[in-house]
Amino acid sequence: MLFGSHVSIAGGIEIAPLNAAKLGCEVFQMFSRSPRGGKPTYTKKSIDAFKQNCGRFKFATTCIHSAYYINLASTNNKIRYASIASIKSELDIANKLGVAYVITHIGSAGVQTEKQALKLAIKSFNQILDGYAGATKLLLENSAGAGKIIGDSFDEIGYIIKNLKNKNVGNTCVGVCLDTCHAFVSGYDLRTNAALNKTLQQFNNIIGLSKLKVLHLNDAKAELGSRKDRHEDIGKGKIGLAAFKLLINHPKLKKLAGIIETPAEKISYAATLKLLKKLRA
Repeated sequence: MLFGSHVSIAGGIEIAPLNAAKLGCEVFQMFSRSPRGGKPTYTKKSIDAFKQNCGRFKFATTCIHSAYYINLASTNNKIRYASIASIKSELDIANKLGVAYVITHIGSAGVQTEKQALKLAIKSFNQILDGYAGATKLLLENSAGAGKIIGDSFDEIGYIIKNLKNKNVGNTCVGVCLDTCHAFVSGYDLRTNAALNKTLQQFNNIIGLSKLKVLHLNDAKAELGSRKDRHEDIGKGKIGLAAFKLLINHPKLKKLAGIIETPAEKISYAATLKLLKKLRA
């Protein structure tokens, strides 16, 4: 498994690869704009510089994470259409930059039932992918399941992917980013070899491991099944260091990109990346 972190684009998109290299990243994730919204405006010069810097440091995988306000299941058309437009924009800029993946949360059911929200999310994804022919893949990130947030179970994510209108587009351009903290607090145990194998088998049966492209490597402050989205530094939480050693060396996961996102409050990103590299067989 190759490791990286979320990095800043302050000073220009072309600076992101430099920031990643300083931390010791082998892969990296970034926002293409302010996570609160706005439109990215990049010149050909900055796009070319980004590509050159990525090539210079030989990053195997790069990812863009969508904005925080995304809700593709909202009954408020203003919010839903803004979310659709935002993801379309992310895919457009990602293709121009040569970024492999755009990662997005799905949204919240709000006043709807879970089934209604899933159907509306599917409608939104179909609108996003209608006519899409880019190389960048769209990855759905699992949620922690707090409140009425959808996408916490493999069943919900699998249902969305399997019900995309254009099966060819869905099979080639849509995948999954699995957040370890979110999975754990949603009830998927990762702490022993038996538990990890069971979880991966569930994923494979419902979604298919071929769809799994990126891992968000975050420990959890909360207990298994608590549905509390609180990240912790790797090895300091309820998942634990031994579990991450098992996970990153698992034969079905070792070729994926692993991204750390936990705010560097106690341990720096650089130190955590060094730790992960030591755990790598």
